[in-house]
Order: sequence, then structure tokens, then C-alpha cells
Amino acid sequence: MTHFVKAWILAVGLILTPTALSAQEALPAAPSVEPAATSELEAADAPAAAEASASGLDPALYTPMKPTPGIGMPVDGGIDFQEQFSETGQTAHWINNAILVPMMVGVSLLVLGLLFWVVLRFRRGANPEPSKTTHNTFIEIIWTVIPVLILVVIAVPSISLLARQFEPAPEEALTVKVTGYQWYWGYSYPDNGDFEIISNMLPEEEAEARGEPYQLAADNRMVIPVGKPVKLLITAADVIHSFAIPSAWFKLDAVPGRINEKVLQIDREGVYYGQCSELCGARHGFMPITVEVLSEEKFNNWVLANGGTVKGAAAEPAATDAAADEATNEIAAADAAAATN
Repeated sequence: MTHFVKAWILAVGLILTPTALSAQEALPAAPSVEPAATSELEAADAPAAAEASASGLDPALYTPMKPTPGIGMPVDGGIDFQEQFSETGQTAHWINNAILVPMMVGVSLLVLGLLFWVVLRFRRGANPEPSKTTHNTFIEIIWTVIPVLILVVIAVPSISLLARQFEPAPEEALTVKVTGYQWYWGYSYPDNGDFEIISNMLPEEEAEARGEPYQLAADNRMVIPVGKPVKLLITAADVIHSFAIPSAWFKLDAVPGRINEKVLQIDREGVYYGQCSELCGARHGFMPITVEVLSEEKFNNWVLANGGTVKGAAAEPAATDAAADEATNEIAAADAAAATN
């Protein structure tokens, strides 16, 4: 009997629970407070404020550059590589278009022609008595030598290009550390105060408002100077990612626990897009890479806007102090010599 009463009490409680919840939801909402009317001065400053909020930085020092359509990004109906803006990319593009593609077309047409010739020349109707030939030394030499020559023609520029891509960076190169996370990128600048930029994909509405391609635009860009070698130290914090910029002929894996190094140099100012090129999880397709290439002066302003320091600026005062100390020592030595005399 006791269990029966408890069961009825529990059932009544479960029945009344939705009623209590709906009563709570029916409570009046908190009164909304109307924002104060903006003054004419604030309204006049609104465009500048909106421009500054686009990057989160002082617009007097840095304003995000607008991309150029068709430059540094894929194009509709494109059948070739993207236009290249690095020396290695231009060389690789030339190798593809001037050597590989003509060679592929030539070999394909040659094999197709030989196939048709064999079908017609050695068909049963034209050869009632089949040939008993088993070896032809001349033909065997030809089909051995020609492929070797083809491979040599391909190998010489290809090996040269491969070696050039992995040449060590010069000592004066700017260093940028790239870290892949699930699922965004981080860019650190150890030569400029070691600040880090966190880069996430822009929502579609914001990308369209900025005039950038959706799923390629990022809220914060990796910024580098134009025409200068940049030493990229690439790693990952969780799983394997891959840092790729097609219009600069650049791709290198980001592996946890390992730092891979490669030089990036882009010879034209602009905005260049890429994506993670290693399957890294559920949001792999939402890890865009946006690289902005600026003049050295604008790059230094961007560094200052992020609270960093300009590379080499701190060394100049130190050199000046050293020169002043040396001059002081020389004056002291001259005074001491004069006093001795």
C-alpha cells in the first residue's frame, strides 16, 4: 500500500512539472533599456569606428587591405594553377606549362598514333601469315633510350626547383611561427616582440561585407613585408595540419612536436588566400589562411598597432650609446694624457 501511494505521488509530481515550467516561462521579461541617442559627433565618427573594428587595431596605423579579384585566390572555371607571385612559383609554373604539359601531350599523341598504326598495319586481313619475329634490337634500344632522355629533361629542372624550395633562410630574414590548432591558426612574431595573432574564419555575412571570398577570409591575417624572405617555423598543437598558399607555391605540413622550416617570399603587395591541406578533423574545411603582403613601412606600422616592436629599432639606440661611451672614453684618455704632460 505504501509503494502504491508513493507511485501516485511521483506520477502527480511528473504531471505538474511541465505546468510549473510553463508558468516560469510565462513570467514577464525584464524591461529593455533603450540606448541613449547618439550625438552628431558620434555619428560622424561611426565610419572610422567601423573601419577600426574590422581589424580591431588603430586605423591610423593599420587598415586591412582589400583583395584584388582573381589575384591570390581561385577563379571560376580555372583550369591552370593560380597566378604565381613568388620566384619559386613562377619557375614551377614555367616547368609545368613549358615542359610537363607539352611532354604529356606529345607522348600521349605518339602512343595513340602507334596504337592506330599497329591496329591497321598488323591486322589479320593484312597479315594472313603472322610474323615469327621475337626480338628487334633497334626498337628495344629506342624504347629504352627515349624514356631515359624524357626523365632527364624532367629531372634536371625539377630537382633544381625542389632544392631551391628548401634553401635555408638568410640571417636577416623575418621569422614567423605558424601553429595549427583545431581549427584555427596562430601566427607568432618572435622578432617583433613575440606577440601572437589568432586567425579564425569569417562568417559569410562579414566576409561579404569586407568584399572577401567566403571560407577563405579570416578575421586576423598573417602580415609580412613584400619582397622580403620570411622564415616560417610551422608546427601544430594537436593533430597534423598543413599550411598552404597556392599562389605562392607554398605548402608544408604542421606536425605536433616538430618544427618544419621553409622560406616564404611574395613579390607583390596584396592579399593571398590558402587553406589547411591536411585532413585534421570535423572543421578541416574551415581553417582558411589569409596572408597580407605590405610594404615594409606599412608592415612596421602593423607591428606597432599590435603592440610589437620593429626589428632592429632597439639595436640603434644601443649602438648610439656604445658610440657615445667610446667617445667619452677617448676624451677621458686625452684628458689623462694632457694632465700627465
